[in-house]
Amino acid sequence: MQEDKAALRKELLAARSALHADEGDRREAGRLVRDTLLALPQLQMAGTVAVYYSVGTEPDTRGLVYALWKRGTYVLLPVLRPDGDLDWASYEGPDSLVPGPRGRPEPGERPRGVQAVSRADAVLAPALAVDRAGNRLGRGGGSYDRALARVGPLIPVIALLYDDELLSRVPAEEHDMPVRAAVRPRAGITWLPAAAPAAPACSG
Repeated sequence: MQEDKAALRKELLAARSALHADEGDRREAGRLVRDTLLALPQLQMAGTVAVYYSVGTEPDTRGLVYALWKRGTYVLLPVLRPDGDLDWASYEGPDSLVPGPRGRPEPGERPRGVQAVSRADAVLAPALAVDRAGNRLGRGGGSYDRALARVGPLIPVIALLYDDELLSRVPAEEHDMPVRAAVRPRAGITWLPAAAPAAPACSG
């Protein structure tokens, strides 16, 4: 299983590097993903959204993070702990970010604890691929699987992908946490497995 995952990761990362290395391409993909997510009732009603700040060839989330914050959403970004788990801190605008491990900017605000993600009304997760059953392939560190295990079953967990990264099958183990939906630049939102989305969440 680990070998299958490693081989698929290598293939997907190579494809991203070849097709999405251009900054303008990533920004356009990010704009389309942002517009889809901002129009979702599940995010429009969410008081708190846990998201991540994109790096490298990931679909650009920087505009999404800023737009959520500007419209009054309480935005949580991950803070990588030395043990590989994810703490969370609030995003307070672009000037609130500091350099983090592995090149991903993190909030400079006081961390809220690893359980903070469990209080989010929606969670937006990075992924290299997702399959039709909702199985998610990450980069192999296990940080997001640990974090998503703390999220309730009715909370929409949405993976951000490029259009060709929703696959028929992704290798999955018992500890791998599934997602409820995938959003892609041109394909929009796909709820997984094929089912109606959860009712819009509202904090407080």
